Amino acid sequence: MRRLFELLVLWLLLATGAAHASTLTISSVLSVNGGPGRLPSSAAPQQVSLPDDWSVTRPDHDGSVWYRAAFIRPPDVADNELLALYIERACSNLEVRLNGRRIFSGGRMVEPLTNHCYRPLRITLPAALLSSQENVLDIEVSGSSLRHVASRARAGGLSQLQIGPQAELVEAYSRRHFWNIAVVQVAGVGLLALGGFLLVLSWMNRSEVFLLHFGALIIGWALLSMRVWWSDLPLNTQSFELLAAVAFAPMLSLAVHFLLNRARTDCRRVAGALLLQCVLVPASLAVAGPDRLFMVANGWFALMAVELMVAGAWYLQVIWTMRRADFWPMGLTFGGLGVLVLLELAIQHRALPPLAVHPLSVFSPLLLLVIGSRLLLVFGRAMQAAEINRAQLEIRVAEATAEIERSFVQMSALRMEQVTEKERKRIAADLHDDLGAKLLTIVHTSESERISNLAREALEEMRLSVKGLTGRPVQLTDALADWRAEAVSRLGQASIEADWRNPSEDLTQTLSARSFVQTTRILRESVSNIIKHSRASQCKVRVTVNATDFGLLVQDNGKGISTEVDGKLDRGHGMSSMKHRAKTMQGQCLVESAPGYGTVIRLTIPF
Repeated sequence: MRRLFELLVLWLLLATGAAHASTLTISSVLSVNGGPGRLPSSAAPQQVSLPDDWSVTRPDHDGSVWYRAAFIRPPDVADNELLALYIERACSNLEVRLNGRRIFSGGRMVEPLTNHCYRPLRITLPAALLSSQENVLDIEVSGSSLRHVASRARAGGLSQLQIGPQAELVEAYSRRHFWNIAVVQVAGVGLLALGGFLLVLSWMNRSEVFLLHFGALIIGWALLSMRVWWSDLPLNTQSFELLAAVAFAPMLSLAVHFLLNRARTDCRRVAGALLLQCVLVPASLAVAGPDRLFMVANGWFALMAVELMVAGAWYLQVIWTMRRADFWPMGLTFGGLGVLVLLELAIQHRALPPLAVHPLSVFSPLLLLVIGSRLLLVFGRAMQAAEINRAQLEIRVAEATAEIERSFVQMSALRMEQVTEKERKRIAADLHDDLGAKLLTIVHTSESERISNLAREALEEMRLSVKGLTGRPVQLTDALADWRAEAVSRLGQASIEADWRNPSEDLTQTLSARSFVQTTRILRESVSNIIKHSRASQCKVRVTVNATDFGLLVQDNGKGISTEVDGKLDRGHGMSSMKHRAKTMQGQCLVESAPGYGTVIRLTIPF
């Protein structure tokens, strides 16, 4: 601890700057207790050393203390160079008189006092009031006793006095003002802005309660730190010190709740104990009275420091196992806060002398800003991951929806196909049982040969239609056998020689019932055209089969199609119906003919 203190003292000396050779330092003055605005004439002054810390030299004194110092203008300072008085600390407020004339007033010298406990002062010494011989400085300091304040830093006191050229004192004044005032002001504004943003985020994300706790915590700390730089507080010292002491209990509760929520730990007993503590702190301060404020408040501060350290240790232990990536940055930050708390306790209990820079007021807002920034970073990453997951979920939902729609379409089509198939079978059964029976009766009972032949043809067409309606696939070998038997028979009856050739290999393909029916009708139409119109004596039929298509070529040696009919192929000889039937099977039917060279019909359909 001693080594740490020596390092801090060395750092503070470097931060505040060493005194210049031309600067006069006053460390011994005459002092007397007095009333505001007048130097008592009856009381005998005492020699005191500066800095004068009232918490040590006069712990029970409230009000004004007068300090008198005599000095001679430094000989190495030019006559035309402006002198200034630099006071590192005067708590709570002061007035300065030079050779009996008041040259500076810091504000109200009676309650509510203007507060300059953390603010350095640089006071210009008017050249017109300075004497070339001995000059007298009378400084009236108005402050509070240690027992009436919650922190030793706000007990009355006066630091050493430095007199020198104003230009040389600017550096020391600026550095101390920067660390004690400007840093706290800027950090306080940052805490207010960050805290407000965290509260908005917690309202938008109700499940992330730790954002609410930490946002309220840093806003409370920013408001409490206003006592450092806001000189003219509207409350008297006793009321403000009591309010500041009471405020630490809810702020500790917010800090502990934040740590437990970040550690995903829900402990209702701890919450109940913290709520009870928030009630006991003001109650105990009220019972103890204003004369024991420092003693009771510092007892509570010590207890709260232990509670905060225990909660921080629990949090670090949990994130070591759950989120190890967060351990080191948060561990170092909480370690810094722990050092600040220990320093504050050591100063309050006089284990360490007061430091030039108040560590808890200056550095704790910076560490809280680090924690808040870390929370925003972690929350931003979580939101980004959630957005990515949401986008991926939307893609999966869209894919699932599309799959369901496809399945529904397939099921609807299957259902429609089943209903259609059932209806086909019903129609086929009705045709076979009713119409077929009647046509067969006409065939056997009709006395007219023509009517009997027409009925027989109609019966064959009906049977072909029924076969297509049943929907059962037909083996290609069976279909070729039926087609060959029918075509050869019809051509033979017309005295036309038939030359039918099938592929030599075994055929395992099948034709759908629809393809079988349409191909049968195209072949019948082709044979009918040859018999009726071609005057051919020979007809060749060639069947080709490959992996994807079935081909049928019908060629005769007849007269062919005349030029007059050639332009009307789609309207005569059943050509239009043949091509239409091929198209319904995703195939094609081509007709090639020339007068005197016969006709070639090429049919190609896919399996």
